[in-house]
Amino acid sequence: MKIYTRTGDDGLTGLIGGTRVVKSDDRVQAYGAVDELNAVLGLCIAHGIDAELSSMLSAHQSELFALGSHLAAQDGNAAMKLPALDAGAVGRMEQQIDQWDAELEPLKNFVLPGGSPMASWLHLARTVCRRAEREVVGLRASRPKDAPRFAAPVRYLNRLSDWLFTAARVANMRAGIKETPWAPRTS
Repeated sequence: MKIYTRTGDDGLTGLIGGTRVVKSDDRVQAYGAVDELNAVLGLCIAHGIDAELSSMLSAHQSELFALGSHLAAQDGNAAMKLPALDAGAVGRMEQQIDQWDAELEPLKNFVLPGGSPMASWLHLARTVCRRAEREVVGLRASRPKDAPRFAAPVRYLNRLSDWLFTAARVANMRAGIKETPWAPRTS
């Protein structure tokens, strides 16, 4: 497969199904943000995260590819053969969050993103995930007829951002680094 096709040189790109749209189209923005999130998860893995988290992040990368394909599909074409979205993924993330929460100090206030390098990368992933979620919510709002097909991606991204926040807290705990609580300025 050739990497360059020159078909995008005019500022257009192809959706799955053949429709050509401008590269600033809300679908392209949405799946582009998901792609960026996937790349940040790859950075987390490359920077030496522990084996358990690495395996979980790899699974999320695969899920994000499937999710991105649904966002990249042209509107109204339910007959396309797209990779299935894992219906159990949200439930598994909730179980993992609950398991980790039982090991972590209870949150009493907001914490600043940071701590260990890995926690910092995971916090960055969380913020990119939230942006991807906002893009998909906007996509859903702009296409009421196709809105139901965007419900699962929104739910997945919403829970993944919670999972990434908790994973960042776990990374700090495992590195022996205390989180920095946010304290509002008094002056």
